[in-house]
Amino acid sequence: MKDLVEYIAKALVDKPSDVSVRETQGERTTIIELRVAQEDLGKVIGKEGRTARAMRIILSAAGTKMGKRCVLEILE
Repeated sequence: MKDLVEYIAKALVDKPSDVSVRETQGERTTIIELRVAQEDLGKVIGKEGRTARAMRIILSAAGTKMGKRCVLEILE
């Protein structure tokens, strides 16, 4: 899951070296924290949050296949 989020985020931003992804595994829930450069934050969130919503949907689908719930947090 971490690799998936990192791959998508690096494709979206201007500074892929500043992309940082941290994964915290719980019993049934996985929390994925995504950090990008301040100037790339808008690209990751997208217009009206559409890009962030799409990333969360992809994570949800992949997590459902594995039997886990995935939560994506985009941090500043």
